[in-house]
Amino acid sequence: MNTHTLLLVEDDMFVSDIYLTKLRKEGFQVESAIDGRDALKKMKTLVPDMVLLDLMMPYVDGMEVLEFMKQDKKLASVPVIVLTNLSEKENINRAMQLGADDYIIKSHFTPSEVLEKIQSLLNKKTMV
Repeated sequence: MNTHTLLLVEDDMFVSDIYLTKLRKEGFQVESAIDGRDALKKMKTLVPDMVLLDLMMPYVDGMEVLEFMKQDKKLASVPVIVLTNLSEKENINRAMQLGADDYIIKSHFTPSEVLEKIQSLLNKKTMV
């Protein structure tokens, strides 16, 4: 049984449902947040093993969430995979400079491929 807790931050309910179903089926404990503001609120009490973070969201966007996380002592070491449809190089560079561990363009990867990246990153974190 998988004991990792993931936080999925995604405002598109269809996409969110796909990933929630896939990840829970794989045994992950998954919390979801519908936007950046909701994610920041949840992370006041939850320190997940990983965050899957969309960038384009209402109220607080993904870049702001990432910036906040990397400045917060208890969240700074939490791996973050940006999961977005923004494919512009400046967005990729900014997210990586802010501390994202990976940048996945949703339309280029299947949920199964995203799952492989999640598992690979969690395995690296466990080995450290």
